[in-house]
Amino acid sequence: MDSNTIAVIILLATFFILILLRVNIAFAVGIASCLCLLYLGIPLSNVCQQMVKGLNSFSLMAVPFFITMGGLMGSGGISERLIMLADSMVGWMRGGAAMVNILASLFFGGLSGSASADTASLGNIEIPMMVNMGYDADFSTAVTITSSVEGLLIPPSHNMVIYATAAGGLSVGALFMAGYIPGVMLALSLMIGSYIISVKRNYPKGQPFHLKTFIKCFKSAIWALLSVLIVVVGVVFGVLTATESAAIAVIYSLIVGLCIYREMTWKDVWNALGECIDTLSIVLILCGTSSIFDYCLTYLHVPDLAANAIIGFSESPIVIALLINAILLVLGCVMDMAPIILIATPILLPVATSIGITPIQFGIIMVLNCGIGLLTPPVGTCLFISSAISHLPIEKIAKATLPFYLCMILVLMLLTFVPGFTMLLPTLFYGG
Repeated sequence: MDSNTIAVIILLATFFILILLRVNIAFAVGIASCLCLLYLGIPLSNVCQQMVKGLNSFSLMAVPFFITMGGLMGSGGISERLIMLADSMVGWMRGGAAMVNILASLFFGGLSGSASADTASLGNIEIPMMVNMGYDADFSTAVTITSSVEGLLIPPSHNMVIYATAAGGLSVGALFMAGYIPGVMLALSLMIGSYIISVKRNYPKGQPFHLKTFIKCFKSAIWALLSVLIVVVGVVFGVLTATESAAIAVIYSLIVGLCIYREMTWKDVWNALGECIDTLSIVLILCGTSSIFDYCLTYLHVPDLAANAIIGFSESPIVIALLINAILLVLGCVMDMAPIILIATPILLPVATSIGITPIQFGIIMVLNCGIGLLTPPVGTCLFISSAISHLPIEKIAKATLPFYLCMILVLMLLTFVPGFTMLLPTLFYGG
């Protein structure tokens, strides 16, 4: 074997061994990269240079603001109002509480951009509510965690900002616009699945639809929903950058929680900032160490080798697209979302573009794949959160989630093979 092949083995074998040993992902990436550089005889001063280069991105400045905004919205009385709004819209249907759960996640995801925050904030309310109404606990939990993935697609999503950086500086606004139709498609797919199960199990209906009730709930929730307009309208129409709009949205969230709804205390603000620092420290360390990893991959021509291996497996674009999705789904079972985006993007994006998938479309495909990974053992973050809330074993929740996996895979296939679903709005607002 030549030296490059041995270096690739050292890099990848060390990384996966450390992951299996439960070493923190950021340290696993950094240690594997350093060992690879030492073997190649490259000065370790490159480590510092590449880490600084990886963090020297204006787009990344938006990430802490989006995370803080989600934390503030989650503790400012927003959850209850969004659930009431969703109930006034779809609660009258068979299995209405499940529909409310899914629609509330669609609203809340547009505020928090985090599946974990959605599961934690809405799950504490929705799971007990559904159980008290006669729904099975495992079904209620499955609906909650699968609907939380909508928040990864509906803007603003800090994971899309991370992908935009990893992909070489894509337009964050275009990515935001690309997420709307897939997010709604996912919600509709989960609603159809919930309705079929609800009819089979004869789950109850809610109260009949009343226009006055809807208007009242909409007025109550309008202040929360306006925060999405600040971010999306500002970015899409070029009035604000993603960072500027996120910063303004944080200030707006403070005003709504402290002065309008008055259900947030300064202690909640402090807790939200603490959660932001915890999450941001992990993300930024990963961004830094992943840039070293990417440097090693590029130096060793691993993306080219991976592309040749995948294309050599089959020349069919359909088979290659399915293989890319399979790789991302498997990675989602063993890794968290941000590491997958940072590590897999430089490897798989060139393969995807070679078969006609645009970087914007691939970003949505990757985010949804990673979102499904949040629901799959053994590293499914949302599974563990929901298990703590519902007091059900993870195995039982995963089994109840199986029908919803099918709904999500169906949407994933549509997004993979029908580019119009992801590219319609970006093309409309940004041109070709």
